[in-house]
Amino acid sequence: MTTVLIADDQALLRASFRLLLDNEPDLRVVGEAGTGAEAVALASVCAPDVVLMDIRMPEMDGIEATRLLDGPRVLVLTTFDLDEYVFGALRAGASGFLLKDTPPAELLAAIRVVAAGESLLSPSVTSRLISEFVRRPASARVTGLGRVTEREREVLLLVARGLSNAEIQAALHVSPGTVKTHIGNLLAKLHARDRAQLVIAAYESGLVR
Repeated sequence: MTTVLIADDQALLRASFRLLLDNEPDLRVVGEAGTGAEAVALASVCAPDVVLMDIRMPEMDGIEATRLLDGPRVLVLTTFDLDEYVFGALRAGASGFLLKDTPPAELLAAIRVVAAGESLLSPSVTSRLISEFVRRPASARVTGLGRVTEREREVLLLVARGLSNAEIQAALHVSPGTVKTHIGNLLAKLHARDRAQLVIAAYESGLVR
């Protein structure tokens, strides 16, 4: 059972999301928050697996709330398809980014993907993310690169290009287990939460251009 906390300042939307999620046998809503501050406070009590997080909320926005959360995966939902929100949410630790007009079936699938430990970035978001970091100077904030092996660097390059595990497996002619091991090592060494964070680390470090 995947537990979900809904954070949105519109009560009608929260009720709609709750109705949708509670109709699924493997999903359960454990709380609702109308502000970012409420989301952080409730998460510490309810310990949800996933937080559906709105960006624009009073008192504290969704990006700051995401930054303060420790434990749950965050799936950002917003009506604003703006780069500043995408980049801010991902840097804060969000594992996915969706617009609120996403079809219900895709939203449910996204929650399950994020709950399973994967990141959820649409091709358009990935391409914009890459373009943004390509034009920026490298940052020295990323730590752990010195412990990354040559093979892990190869895997990181392919992850940053948006390849799936299966595609990385085919490109490097290795087993599925080997790919998972390399990605697990990268997550640990680069202190990244998921693949989205690995993409950011790759570009911010200048390792990938």
